[in-house]
Amino acid sequence: MTTSPAGFVLLDSALNALAYNEEAIRILAYPTKPEQIKRLGTFLTDKVKGGILSRKGGDGYRVTSEFRSGNRVYVCRAYSIDHHLEGSSRPAMAVLLERTAPTLMNFNQISEQFSLTQRERETVEYLLQGLTSKEIAERMNISPNTVKAFVRLVMVKMGTSTRSAIIGKIAGPRQ
Repeated sequence: MTTSPAGFVLLDSALNALAYNEEAIRILAYPTKPEQIKRLGTFLTDKVKGGILSRKGGDGYRVTSEFRSGNRVYVCRAYSIDHHLEGSSRPAMAVLLERTAPTLMNFNQISEQFSLTQRERETVEYLLQGLTSKEIAERMNISPNTVKAFVRLVMVKMGTSTRSAIIGKIAGPRQ
């Protein structure tokens, strides 16, 4: 399966769009055609402020975990940027929009169906990304043996006997 390119928006400290790629425009503008937008920078700034970032207490912002564009779902990640540039338009944040695989769109429903705990769900999400137990352990800040225990628990709950079968049950047709 080929992956679609990620959308990328670079924001200044006032959350105005400084730079962006074509994919970000396509994702955030849908269903509007990008060439129909007169002030693209302002449009993207408004979309990011209204759909991806929301104010939380103090000076901080909360990033939504998912952004819907039509029938597509994108995972949102924001990265704070330490800037050492002079001038008023210094980059302060980068926003990355990555399309999720179709199998992940119904993951909440699957998690509920098999009564997965939050940590089991997190483990399965990393399995779906093709990570090893060691890589999953590093991301979850636990030992590889704990990851293996989560995988075994998921296998019992899903009625499978291998890691591949877990993925197959999630990716397979829903009944």
